Amino acid sequence: MKGSLNCIESVRVPQLETPIRLQDMAGGLFVKKPTKSGLKKAIKKGLVAIDVKKASLGDFLYGGEYIHLYQDSATTNKPSIDLSIEILYEDTYLAVVYKPAGITVSGNKKWTLENALSTKLKKSEAIDALDCPEPIHRLDHPTSGALLIGKTTAAVIALNNCFKEKTIEKTYYAVTVKKMMAAGTIQLPIDGKVSHSDFTVIETVISPTFEALNLVKIHPKTGRKHQIRKHLSSLGNPILGDKEYGLQGFEHKGKGLYLHAYSLRFTHPFTGENCDVKTILPKKFKRLFPKTSATI
Repeated sequence: MKGSLNCIESVRVPQLETPIRLQDMAGGLFVKKPTKSGLKKAIKKGLVAIDVKKASLGDFLYGGEYIHLYQDSATTNKPSIDLSIEILYEDTYLAVVYKPAGITVSGNKKWTLENALSTKLKKSEAIDALDCPEPIHRLDHPTSGALLIGKTTAAVIALNNCFKEKTIEKTYYAVTVKKMMAAGTIQLPIDGKVSHSDFTVIETVISPTFEALNLVKIHPKTGRKHQIRKHLSSLGNPILGDKEYGLQGFEHKGKGLYLHAYSLRFTHPFTGENCDVKTILPKKFKRLFPKTSATI
């Protein structure tokens, strides 16, 4: 491993009865990369070595090897930005914050919500506290609402397992166009994977521009990319302001996407507390449905 790389963690593989692929052993191997997906990305970027050789996902481990995790010295220190973030819930392990519409959760750009977390959240007192708290899931750039954050290594692992086991209940609200059925279940596969969303129409108003506008409550049971947007569009009722999955002739300019992550409900993995964190609907929802929005 050459170049401007810093070794940030090394572990020794225990003795194994049978060889195992590195990609199958990835989850929980490193403290700095606690998730299987996170470590896979590091391997693909050439930031993992077995002894002195750059690792690949298909490499076999036999026991006794040293596996090293590297970090590019140019990106060792994440940028810290000052971004106004509303904290909905916080303790020493995790937090739930409000992601505004028009902000990217994470990525290579400086102006992301993730880069503001270290200055907005209290540093955890746990021994495995993260210097940079990590978002556990993603919300699209134009979507607003509740976002779950891990503040310790153990919390990141536990909360990722909660999503994997589908024990976190997510509730969204959307505004869709055209008249639609009162309630239903959508199980349209996305990218060849099983996908499941339940929805209920809360209120419908007649619209001369969009035929009808519907305030819809959605419970996604799976977490595929753009799942809610694709599922509602498949019914012929795309979300108002959706430039990717909308209908020709039903465009809405200037107000963004009418999709909001309203609440997260889960059992706290460390305290056993029943957490039910809610937000309020954005003002643009309230303007369309003033009476109903006041009761949500």
